[in-house]
Amino acid sequence: MPEQRLAAGHRAVLLAKLPYDIKKDIALITTVVRVPEVLAVHPSLPVSSFAELIAYAKANPGKVNFGSAGAGSITHLAGELLKAEAKIDLVHVPYKGAAPAVTDLVGGQVQMGIFDVPVLLSHIRAGKLKALAITSGKRAPALPDVATTTETGYPNVNSDNWYGLVMPSSTPTDIQKRVHAAAVAALKSAAVAEQFAKVGGLASPSTPQEYAAFVAAEQAKWGKIIQAIGFKEATQ
Repeated sequence: MPEQRLAAGHRAVLLAKLPYDIKKDIALITTVVRVPEVLAVHPSLPVSSFAELIAYAKANPGKVNFGSAGAGSITHLAGELLKAEAKIDLVHVPYKGAAPAVTDLVGGQVQMGIFDVPVLLSHIRAGKLKALAITSGKRAPALPDVATTTETGYPNVNSDNWYGLVMPSSTPTDIQKRVHAAAVAALKSAAVAEQFAKVGGLASPSTPQEYAAFVAAEQAKWGKIIQAIGFKEATQ
């Protein structure tokens, strides 16, 4: 799953100006897949749990840094969300993509990172990184023993990387309904669930109404963070 991509809900508040109106021009069909992210640290950081990380960061403001796939990426905003919710001072180190950020995290050049579970899984299993929390409402099947941020008292620190199905709003309603029915049927199939599982994804079918409510909540959450850090991406 591409780490630097943002879903439509994020981009609507990230870009200075969009070439379309998400509320008028796009029909939300269904959410498709969620990819849980994991907060991991380099073993040199003297913490062994999420609570210890928060305590350490509070005792050492500005001395813990985190790498991301780039300014404005979900991996960046996830760190900013953690900072805001836990009221801690972390230093952001942006990279040009997830690969170099993870390389430096494993090498100890940066101390912390929040990335898709599949991106860090092999390093965690090899003991090169310590997984402290899944930044999601549910535990990740690949890391069943790692508690979620919800379980550790920070339910708002949720940075699932997600993808959804949309169509032009001008598409006839009957076609939208047929596409939705077909998509949901596929997402509920064992074959699709198995393929998503191979890349750490969780099939997430929904109604258009549930999708709209989810996007609205995502826009509100990330919009607040983006405005707080004063970040704006150029018009595309």
